[in-house]
Amino acid sequence: MVQQPRQEQPLYSCVVPIESVTGRLDEELMIFAASAEEVERQAKQMLADDYGCNNEMVQQLMQQARVEAVSPWCSTSDRESSELQ
Repeated sequence: MVQQPRQEQPLYSCVVPIESVTGRLDEELMIFAASAEEVERQAKQMLADDYGCNNEMVQQLMQQARVEAVSPWCSTSDRESSELQ
């Protein structure tokens, strides 16, 4: 189930390099969620369920993962407020 975050909530991304799992050069798994904890949980779950990684592999891959807050690029309310100034 994919949840759409509310606009006032932060959005986090998790990028996990999975080249060692798939053998495809520069392949990455990218997950988005409303919290850093949730994005990490989902990434671990996908590595185990979708890619068949065992716990040790999941831990190694998550050490290479990048978790970052993502800010909205452009939203209607941002454009409207900047136009009013």
